[in-house]
Amino acid sequence: MNAPSSRHIVSFLRKHITLILGMAVLLFLVFISILAPLLGTQDPLAIDHAVRLQGPSDSHWLGTDLHGRDLYSRVVYGGRISLLIGLSVAVLSAIIGAVIGLVSGFVRPLDGIIMRIMDGVMSIPGIMLAIALMALWQSSVQNVIIAITVIEIPRVSRLVRSVVLSLREQPYVEAAVAMGAGTARIIFSHILPNALPPLLVQATFIFSAAMLIEAALGFIGAGSPPTVPSWGNIMAEGRSLWHIQPSMIFYPAVALSVAVLSINLLGDGLRDILDPKRIARS
Repeated sequence: MNAPSSRHIVSFLRKHITLILGMAVLLFLVFISILAPLLGTQDPLAIDHAVRLQGPSDSHWLGTDLHGRDLYSRVVYGGRISLLIGLSVAVLSAIIGAVIGLVSGFVRPLDGIIMRIMDGVMSIPGIMLAIALMALWQSSVQNVIIAITVIEIPRVSRLVRSVVLSLREQPYVEAAVAMGAGTARIIFSHILPNALPPLLVQATFIFSAAMLIEAALGFIGAGSPPTVPSWGNIMAEGRSLWHIQPSMIFYPAVALSVAVLSINLLGDGLRDILDPKRIARS
């Protein structure tokens, strides 16, 4: 009994190494971010001009920034904001986009109107729309989440709509309609369960894309307030000091790259597992 179980575990690990690796790295980053108050060596907002732009030392492991703030603590705390924004955008855009996609796929009179609105939003480059929205609103983490969610909703809604339109023609859905099943029952019993796998995979890619957009907004000064230590804000503060203190950009950039890579690996792994054709071949 133990030998087959061990073989199955090893076989699973080999087949889904990208999923496991991505999940492990992401959980590690989340763990560090949650324990930032314990892992940080200094207050990330504490200013000490006497030690500004210093290199790594026993008291400042990664050095200090222009205002003498501990760079290591700021990078650790920055993960909290960047991961929070990415996760919030992924969840909100998935929920709102799924609702819009379901309505568009089932209510034919509204389909054309909704999709033209979604097309109009998608016709504007995402980063440009986010910058425009942030220019209208006050700089805050909440507004950054809302702005990025707005530009991600159309992608989710179109994905869910396409799934709904294909599933509506399936024999088991037509049989449910012929038996008198209501729209709500059809959606929650037949449509939504089959739409969840691609929606879940899409949400992981939105997670990583939102973190990159947040970093871009912070880098150009259109994101969260400068006092909030996010990876984008830290890099923004170091762009004019690249030749003096390159670590101000290097370390948060590495942290952001690792986070985005791990999330993309997680998404690829989920896609491989949830792909019906791959499951059938297995």
